[in-house]
Amino acid sequence: MSAKDTRPVLGIIGGSGVYDIDGLSAKRWQRVSSPFGEPSDELLCGELNGQPMAFLPRHGRGHKIPPSEINFRANIDALKRIGVTDVISVSAVGSLREHLHPGMFVIVDQFIDRTFARSKSFFGTGLVAHVSMAHPVCERLAGHIEEATRESGIEMARGGTYLVMEGPQFSSLAESELYRTWNCDVIGMTNMPEAKLAREAEMCYATVAMVTDYDCWHPNHDDVTVEAIVKVLLANAEKARTLVKKVAPRLRDDSQAPRCSCRFALEHALITAPSARDNEMIARLDAVAGRVLSAKRKS
Repeated sequence: MSAKDTRPVLGIIGGSGVYDIDGLSAKRWQRVSSPFGEPSDELLCGELNGQPMAFLPRHGRGHKIPPSEINFRANIDALKRIGVTDVISVSAVGSLREHLHPGMFVIVDQFIDRTFARSKSFFGTGLVAHVSMAHPVCERLAGHIEEATRESGIEMARGGTYLVMEGPQFSSLAESELYRTWNCDVIGMTNMPEAKLAREAEMCYATVAMVTDYDCWHPNHDDVTVEAIVKVLLANAEKARTLVKKVAPRLRDDSQAPRCSCRFALEHALITAPSARDNEMIARLDAVAGRVLSAKRKS
């Protein structure tokens, strides 16, 4: 697997239970260096029925990195450097809606970013870019996930808003009730700025939000035990593995993937004049923005 591979490459960002998939061949842990620092962990690379894949433990193996200390830029940059084109984020969330019960999967289509302690862009002084986040989820990739989820018999909801909080503490009751009035559906700590950075890196991105609990708004929330939540987490990991196995062949056979609009998010995003661009910034962005920066240099 390399950045020069013309086939779509599926990247999975999630917990350790997700990447233990039967049938994954040519498995190897690969360290990828990034100019943005150290990724959360090495990447587990391999193939599943001819579909190249890479798995990244978001919190590191053993879950040792808290949400606010994840190097999201290095994670996305590392995936881009090894040729990943499509990213599926697998994330545990709390539900803000009665009908989205523990054990369900939600294929979200919108985010509200309430994080404040994270680097949220690859760009900055010396090279400025503005990408659209009006529709932060790739509809094509989300469609493959929906089909795979239905085929797997997993209870699922298509569409919803994911409120991304800073953490690591969970929300107060007042906050939880506020987010419900904002028509948010699930709440978690990890998908921002991940989704923003994937868009800047011209990668297709979609989220599988796996419900583990009802946050703190539900009147019966205190009745849920730690053992019950762990049981849901383990069951969700098993379902996530099944889902990934079903998604892989759909991506492999998707002839529309190379023309997906996500792959051209930077086409008109660079605003800094070529003569004013910082060479060090250009060098750091060789993977993330290499397509447009190379084109500009040639023109």
